[in-house]
Amino acid sequence: MSTQEITALLRPFSLCLEPVQNGRVIRQCDSPPGDNTGSSGATPTENNAVTRTHPTVEIEVTGFRQSLIRAREIKRLAMVTQETILSEDIADFPDLNLADALQRIPGITITREGGEGRQISLRGLGPDFTRVKVNGMEAMAMTSSAMDARGSVSRTRAFDFTLFASELFNRIDVSKSYSVEQDEGGIGGTVMLHTPKPFDFADNINTVAYKQSYNGNSKESDPGILGLFSRRNDTFGGLISVAYSQRHTTEFGTNTTRWRQEKKSYSGETDSELQQALEQGEFWFPRGHRYSLWNNNQRRIGVTTSLQYAPDDNWQLTLNGMASRLHNSLDEHHIAVKDNDDVSVVVWEQNRTDKEVLFAKYTDATWRIETREDENTSTFYQLSLDNEWQVSPALRVDFLVGTSASDYSQPKVNKVNIRKTGVDIVTDFREDRFYGESYSTNMDTASLSGLTVKDLYFQENAMRSSFHNAKASLRYLLESGDALSAGIQVKSFKNTGVDRARSVYPEQGDEQISAAQLSLFNRHPDKAWVQGDLAAIQSYYGLADIKLTGDDIVESTIFDVKEDTYALYGMYDSAGSWLGKPFYTQSGVRYFSTRFSTSGLQKGEPATVSKTYDDVLFSMNAVLELSDDWLWRASVDENITRPSIHDVAITAEVSQASRNEGDIGRIFIGNPYLKPLKSVNAETGIEWYFNEGGILAISGFFKKIDNFVVEEVKAMPYRALGLPASLLQEGDSEDDIFYVSTPQNTDSTTFKGFELAYSRDLTFLPSPFDSFGVNANFTYAEGKTLYRDVQGTGENQVKTFAGLSRRSYNFTLYYDQQHWSARVSAAYRSPYILSVQPGNTDQDESGYHATTYIDASASIQLSGSLKMTIEGLNLTNVREELYSDSNDRAYNTTTSGRTFLVGITAEL
Repeated sequence: MSTQEITALLRPFSLCLEPVQNGRVIRQCDSPPGDNTGSSGATPTENNAVTRTHPTVEIEVTGFRQSLIRAREIKRLAMVTQETILSEDIADFPDLNLADALQRIPGITITREGGEGRQISLRGLGPDFTRVKVNGMEAMAMTSSAMDARGSVSRTRAFDFTLFASELFNRIDVSKSYSVEQDEGGIGGTVMLHTPKPFDFADNINTVAYKQSYNGNSKESDPGILGLFSRRNDTFGGLISVAYSQRHTTEFGTNTTRWRQEKKSYSGETDSELQQALEQGEFWFPRGHRYSLWNNNQRRIGVTTSLQYAPDDNWQLTLNGMASRLHNSLDEHHIAVKDNDDVSVVVWEQNRTDKEVLFAKYTDATWRIETREDENTSTFYQLSLDNEWQVSPALRVDFLVGTSASDYSQPKVNKVNIRKTGVDIVTDFREDRFYGESYSTNMDTASLSGLTVKDLYFQENAMRSSFHNAKASLRYLLESGDALSAGIQVKSFKNTGVDRARSVYPEQGDEQISAAQLSLFNRHPDKAWVQGDLAAIQSYYGLADIKLTGDDIVESTIFDVKEDTYALYGMYDSAGSWLGKPFYTQSGVRYFSTRFSTSGLQKGEPATVSKTYDDVLFSMNAVLELSDDWLWRASVDENITRPSIHDVAITAEVSQASRNEGDIGRIFIGNPYLKPLKSVNAETGIEWYFNEGGILAISGFFKKIDNFVVEEVKAMPYRALGLPASLLQEGDSEDDIFYVSTPQNTDSTTFKGFELAYSRDLTFLPSPFDSFGVNANFTYAEGKTLYRDVQGTGENQVKTFAGLSRRSYNFTLYYDQQHWSARVSAAYRSPYILSVQPGNTDQDESGYHATTYIDASASIQLSGSLKMTIEGLNLTNVREELYSDSNDRAYNTTTSGRTFLVGITAEL
């Protein structure tokens, strides 16, 4: 936020911003403050129909404190429950991307990919429940994960923040309660991203920055280059910002591919009781313990542009453009224990009602070794035109039109599986239940010989999501000082995609691989092994330049989803008194109508399903100023969330996962007749704004959600589904029984919790400790739903929402002086469920253990135009532990390493 924006913020309170030796102070104005920003010069009452005041304060506004104080004032003046992050210049965010920055906000938790944030949950509701707007327009951004356990490539409504560098934005607002002028669609809340504009700054800007980063796992040093250039006069302004970065990331660890109750043969010393228990399948074994390492060479570039025209104080026109591109070059390396059907030694422990194997020696087993290479690119672009027109002292008219699109292309997924059979393997979890070890007693995996090719696999993916938006609004100031607002919106959304895949099984399955087709992989710190040279093996089988064709299309992935929405709203703002205190209310209704259609293959034939649904939503927000420093806030509203694209599309996905003999396959069938989820939300809170820029706030929230979507499962013969036989994997028959899951609107559920936030400068301490400050928050959330056919038992169980961490907190300790500052932050997230798959006999749930990430940063102003920054992320090298089953078995354990950055920012 610029000096002019702060001036505009203070204008309604007859306050002015004046320079002092150590920054700027806020004082009572001797005369009305001027406006040289080129934005609307309307009177305070015109810009704020409900004028809320608070006493004059005097604050030195510098550095990190500056951002906290301005964000505090924005929160204080908002009619909805809102949090704000501000960045004065291009290099203020100390995070790798926007998700990393957002995790500092009360109630927000994040998932991570390669050590940086990917998606967010707001107050425990997952990414599909949070709507994201960029420069006022709803948008979607899609990337992928290299790990199947993290969702891989999926078609949901979740927003992937990995696509954007944090430096492209100078303000983020998070609205946790709803007001009808907002787009419907985010039960969890709305995240609003704002790129910089020329009239944000009083003068011309020339800012360049360079950062060099180093990651402890990848052992690579990577560059980052930033630039912001802005020109303006009283009428015209133009701005461009560019951010480029490269990151080499490495995640490594071990995983089990879940655990399973399996029958085994026994070849050890005579023990009839143990032999019987093994043959009857009483023990839980890891399905295939493996060592894994994922490398990624990530390149990200983003550009924002803005042109502004303001011929007078009453009219402003802004043309915003944004483009971002993320390219990932990945390679994966795995060695896994397979075909471990014969056991000679077993050590187990009782885990609740289960006999869980901690140590096993397998005879005549197999080492399966996978080498994989991926290429994928995500792009995003947006163009919008924003008009703000103060027609008269009482009437304001705004309109916004624009378009955005997110494209995901994965032109290459190539992998080869090779194997060494007839080996003895030991798997041992006795020292660390979440980081087992496996080794051969009769050979070294780094010198394996006699290897054969099991299979090769090739895949391509492409997806596209687009939005077209147009909306207009007016606000009319009544003589009483109240205001009446109305608006209309037209929005069109479309998602399309297609997958291609081919598996190749060499006819000479027993032919040994030559040394020229092998290489030694020794980058995993706990294991070295011989792996297949992917390029050499592809070339040997004549697949060096393989191109997938129309014959390789996975028919179930050819679908599209379209939504055309029209909406109207009306809203009334009033200012009055209650109990002798200033009382402000904002209430309104919103009507929307959505025409939905999806096309795809249904029972092997092209089909289209269309429907129209509409609804009326309301919102009521109120603020009571109990005193100069205390206020009470309350809201009641309705909102919706549209079902996941994957759930609502015409699609049938037949699992291609490998299965043991006797295992039942899985099929997912979409349901285009799903209704939107609808919630009634209530919130109330008390906020105390005290001297030294401090705030103490506590709020409670409650949501009742109807039409909750759960998967229902039935066991059915494949032939009864009417699906083409081409979707079956090799070895399956149309007469086989499959678990068929379909999403259904079935349940109502409730969700509740509270938040506590505290921030202040510690000026009561003696010098030099009086430059310290703290910024902390804590969130507790609770929500449960009924899951169907848990663990294939036919029983339904109540569990917490997927993605909900009951407890989360953030704590930042900062030290801020005129020429240098430092801070250290901790972000905690308690355990949470990742998924509950109905009919999955291996586990009743999967999820993540608690994590605490610690980051630190420091900066020093070397001169008036030169600043140096030092940052450290994930300083404790957190171990991410994905568990399998409520009995807490190891699923996937990885580390991503510490990251350090050194940067220089210059104002030219």
